[in-house]
Amino acid sequence: MKFIKLFALVLLAQTVIGQGQPSQNWFHLDPEEDGVLGVSTEQTYNNLLKGRSSETVVVAIIDSGVDIEHEDLRENVWVNEDEIPANGKDDDNNGYVDDVHGWNFIGGPDGKNVGPDTYEVTRLYAKLKYRYEDADPKQLNKDQKEEYEQFLKYKEETESKRLAAENNYNKILENEKLLMGAINGLEDALGENEVTIENIRAIESSEQSVMIGKSVAENFLNAGDTLEDLSIIEDEIASQLDAAKKHYKNQMDYAYNPDFDSRKIVGDNYADQRERFYGNNDVEGPDAFHGTHVAGIVGAVRNNDKGMNGIADNVRIMSVRTVPDGDERDKDVANAIRYAVDNGASIINMSFGKGYSWDKSVVDDAVRYARKNDVLLVHAAGNSSQDNDNTDNFPNNTYAKKKLFGKKSADNWLEIGALNYAQGESMSAPFSNYGKNEVDVFAPGMAIYSTVPDNEYENAQGTSMASPVVAGVATVLRSYFPSLTARQVKDIIMESAVKQNAKVKKPGSDEMVNFSDLSVTGGVVNMEEAVKLAMKTKGKKRIKRKKKNNDKA
Repeated sequence: MKFIKLFALVLLAQTVIGQGQPSQNWFHLDPEEDGVLGVSTEQTYNNLLKGRSSETVVVAIIDSGVDIEHEDLRENVWVNEDEIPANGKDDDNNGYVDDVHGWNFIGGPDGKNVGPDTYEVTRLYAKLKYRYEDADPKQLNKDQKEEYEQFLKYKEETESKRLAAENNYNKILENEKLLMGAINGLEDALGENEVTIENIRAIESSEQSVMIGKSVAENFLNAGDTLEDLSIIEDEIASQLDAAKKHYKNQMDYAYNPDFDSRKIVGDNYADQRERFYGNNDVEGPDAFHGTHVAGIVGAVRNNDKGMNGIADNVRIMSVRTVPDGDERDKDVANAIRYAVDNGASIINMSFGKGYSWDKSVVDDAVRYARKNDVLLVHAAGNSSQDNDNTDNFPNNTYAKKKLFGKKSADNWLEIGALNYAQGESMSAPFSNYGKNEVDVFAPGMAIYSTVPDNEYENAQGTSMASPVVAGVATVLRSYFPSLTARQVKDIIMESAVKQNAKVKKPGSDEMVNFSDLSVTGGVVNMEEAVKLAMKTKGKKRIKRKKKNNDKA
């Protein structure tokens, strides 16, 4: 996020050198024609898919919520034709009242919604806290001692990170005046000169505040920019500081607070992980930035002279709100998958993840359910610069409990790493998780321009953005080649990935590794190559699904 970069500037007083900004549509561009590792969207439509018929594909966005009224999304929003809007009845008997555009599993029956929430490690700590907080380890049996060790691990992580959040919050407060004073000092140093990056770089001063102001301002300007004054930068800094303070305050009050319980808002029986019917129909929620951005990448209306183009051109976006400002819960994820499957989604995008799991089995069963019904799951690998082969990341495609003679992992699952717009050694996004065995393919995930609430558009980055790029390509395959199964679509995307024979910086370090060692395929998703392969692939008889009736009467 921007404020983290700004905060680093405050503490280190040094300039972060960027690599230049890519074009807004870089993820659509073609590697050969345009010289960037886009997925060849436009070229594929103009050549291979021109004149071909397609079927509408429903894509579920399991996320923070989607602004379904956005100018660039509303035409492509899924509509439950069997539900009469706002009549307070479950017309289609699927168990969810007035679910016209999807469902919200983190809302309550009174219309209230979960915003900030805890992390999973905090919940696990809270679960064991009252059992072991005052326990004498010498009095515990073998099983209790194992659980006690887990308790100590959860406690240490929760309390240390809550303390770190408090320290960061206090540092921001301490440096807020310093930073604002630095901008004022820079203004004095500029005098009557125009506010340009060239004039700012030319400033020499022995005053620390002026040099800090110079470093910060340089990161807000590009060559050729001219501002009337520094107030625009000052306002942006104030906005980012407010966001930073809110972020760390939420970590203290909610994310790492074992006494906070958001399920009082939802009103479900959280002890019953198999409970299905709770929540409300507010598919946007209090903060739909993330989900709206993800939805736009998959299915913003193409070629309507507004904002940006999504990847898929014959798509309906179903919003299943499940992800709060904190960690998603396994119970909600499982129900979101089942809801999407039962209501006609062929592809499910899941741009979320966490390091711990409360009840993996309930999610595994939902993944099996999706597989049984021929639904493809596309999941973001995570943004911790970690090796997923050696570090837990949930949810994932490996079943915790292997059923007798059953599969050990889901073959309807794609795990996605994030690609940088830069070439060469910086090809992999510095934040992206990776894994020779656990991450399938990489896709564009930095400086991705897409829809955000209130008819706006912004850049965002993360494997959260890379995942819907792949989900969009998968949607195109299922739309133009409707006989393909979920497993075939996965195989096509992986087999057609463009191999990259390059040495790159391993995410999170300066160590040079082969890009091919960062994922199963060692490649980058490409829509043109995927369509070429789909044209040669004989489809199989797909499951004809009817909408699930969950009549509880």
